[in-house]
Amino acid sequence: MSDKPIKIPGPDHPITVDHNPARVVVKLDGKVVADTRDALTLREASYPPVQYIPRKDVDMSVLQRTDHSTYCPYKGEASYYSITPGGERAKNAIWTYENPHAAMREIKDRMAFYPDRVDSIEELQAPEAGEF
Repeated sequence: MSDKPIKIPGPDHPITVDHNPARVVVKLDGKVVADTRDALTLREASYPPVQYIPRKDVDMSVLQRTDHSTYCPYKGEASYYSITPGGERAKNAIWTYENPHAAMREIKDRMAFYPDRVDSIEELQAPEAGEF
């Protein structure tokens, strides 16, 4: 049993997780690293929103797990991956919660990308009905 604190999101530190209706595409060095229509947008307190992408929609063949980890009292222990073709810039570019705290179970096994360690994290809106 860990003696690390576990905190529950609330009015003093709100966290919301919502399905993102947009297609989310992550690119590095001109190549697509992730492409999904099943992203979850996590909004935490005053931090910028983060897209959590299912592993099935991430090109795991270009990732390498690292021994880096961090702890969030709201979400739990995060594991990290580097995007190997990206070199030093893309080291520990991705984090994931494999066993998040119960309050954040929606993000289990999803992957999030640091915007400054990839070229882009695009949210592409679907065309309106009748448009092409």
